[in-house]
Amino acid sequence: MNTAGRVIVVGGGVVGAACAYYLTRAGRTVEVLDRAGFGRACSHGNCGFVCPSHVLPLARPGAVWGTLRAMLLKDAPFFIKPRLDPALWSWLLAFARRSNVGDMMRSARAIQALLNSSRALYDELLRVERFDCEWQSRGLLFVFRSRPALEHYEETGRLLRQSFNVPAERFDGDALLALEPALKPGLAGGWLHRCDAHLRPDRLMACWRQALQARGVKIHEHCEVKGFVHRRGRARAVVTSAGEFAADSFVVAAGALTPRLNRHLGCQLPIQPGKGYSITMPRPAQCPSYPLVLEEDRVSVTPMRTGYRLGSTMEFSGYDGTLNRRRLKLLTEGARHYLREPYGDVVEEEWYGWRPMTPDGLPVIDRSPCAGNVLIAAGHNMLGVSMAPATGKLVAELLAGAAAHIDPAPYAVARFHGSR
Repeated sequence: MNTAGRVIVVGGGVVGAACAYYLTRAGRTVEVLDRAGFGRACSHGNCGFVCPSHVLPLARPGAVWGTLRAMLLKDAPFFIKPRLDPALWSWLLAFARRSNVGDMMRSARAIQALLNSSRALYDELLRVERFDCEWQSRGLLFVFRSRPALEHYEETGRLLRQSFNVPAERFDGDALLALEPALKPGLAGGWLHRCDAHLRPDRLMACWRQALQARGVKIHEHCEVKGFVHRRGRARAVVTSAGEFAADSFVVAAGALTPRLNRHLGCQLPIQPGKGYSITMPRPAQCPSYPLVLEEDRVSVTPMRTGYRLGSTMEFSGYDGTLNRRRLKLLTEGARHYLREPYGDVVEEEWYGWRPMTPDGLPVIDRSPCAGNVLIAAGHNMLGVSMAPATGKLVAELLAGAAAHIDPAPYAVARFHGSR
């Protein structure tokens, strides 16, 4: 591999950290720039799932009706704030066009490539770097209140088994309670994906930081990137709030904020900020042993070794920086339907983050159309933690011109017609 050159990574989230790590392993000298603090944005308070089971994108048959319904119900788990926003309406139109079986299956195969690669790479990181991130590989349990919803998931489970070799075990009624005693009696049942794992995201980011600094990576916080200095079809430097940083190559891994650099990247990346929420608290006395997806209420439950988190919901309200208490309440109300002890009296943190949502559910991992030494790694939707290691490794391979360990073609920027 070509080991020459200095690389600037724009973005200190989980994807940017993974890119920096694998670039250093390829022999590059790396600096990371972040507008806030390393690991403080969407990589901080998410649910920490590492989930090879999540191969299906949001854009699937029937999703358009759910999207229209979300625009009318303020308390729906998926909410779109109605407004005059051409970028949002263009995104929704692209999402609708891709909500069919053919596009769903194509996206799912590309999603699975990143998920399976990352799952194996996490095992390597835990072995080689000894990341102390509260990793647990018990699986992920989808729980259903009603019998129709449980039976409907059978169709999804069949598709996952037959097309993607992702098995799930079904537990009905009393069998579900025997598996997870923290759940309330009377629930219809659940499906367990044993291939999944979970961790504590802030501890993961602390581990990434320690590993990067041990490899000589410089991390610049409170350093907002405003654009690039271009010369003869290449980027020579990034322009930031702290001055210019020159380098031989650049990686833009700025998550939901990446579209703010569209003009400098030579493309119109259709990434919308999908706002998610979480509440972190101490573990309740009767804490679940499995991470849970409370499917009918779209609430996720993460039992961490040093804490407990309720999270999820999806809010398309642009770059709104307010903490919507109505959305937080949906998390606690949803958990009450399923758990004997859904939450405690002490709240350690209430949080939101902007997920980088693309219409087809796939990230962009590709060179900028206007600068061949700038590589984009953004748009990982709700799977940034799950896809980060594979993305980082692929970025290092693409910048070096080496053989890629997974096919990069599905993540090309050219699939969006806004490229120029």
